[in-house]
Amino acid sequence: MHTTLVLATYNDGKTDEMKTLLKGSPVIIKNLSDFGPIPPVIEDGETFDDNAYKKASFTSRVLGLPAIADDSGLLVEALDGAPGIYSARYAGKNATDEQNCFKLLEQMKNIKNRKAAFQCVISIAIPTGPALTYEAKCEGIITETPVGLSGFGYDPVFFYPPKNKTFAQMTTQEKNEVSHRGKAFQEIKSEIDKIMIWLDQNMPKQDKFEAQSFCQGSS
Repeated sequence: MHTTLVLATYNDGKTDEMKTLLKGSPVIIKNLSDFGPIPPVIEDGETFDDNAYKKASFTSRVLGLPAIADDSGLLVEALDGAPGIYSARYAGKNATDEQNCFKLLEQMKNIKNRKAAFQCVISIAIPTGPALTYEAKCEGIITETPVGLSGFGYDPVFFYPPKNKTFAQMTTQEKNEVSHRGKAFQEIKSEIDKIMIWLDQNMPKQDKFEAQSFCQGSS
């Protein structure tokens, strides 16, 4: 038996990653593009946890299906944790990945301490409110210039020393083995049976009723 999980995003990159990470599990992944337009979620939480839950819970309530959302970001030590929860809009509300990376590299000019970490929090929510939370982190170094053509977001400027590559130089499989999101989803996959039981026990059950026919006769 398969369960539909709605990924609360229109991002094809995140969707493809999730489908790959949960391949072989009893889950059918859909994202917001598979449904009609729904109101946008305002990500005004103060933490990754706040935003992940808000996105998952709102999507689940609107669609009546269990939903999963992640809030991920880059924490740069020399910038006091920036861009953090503002990672996706670091260079502005509708900034592209390239613009965000460019701003980060500009902020990091002449800074020797280039330690950084990607952090990911994943929330699996149901329409009535409860949620499961998973989180993971991956530590690395900010490059001085973008390197690599794969991935998305800050992947070209995030160097992972154990692999001697940026995330943008890795194959999808390599990245999923070590990334913040990959680690979190690996934990989810390892507990997928428990998650399915939790969803079955907590998802609202539809009332069953028998249709009755009423005939009016004429006298």
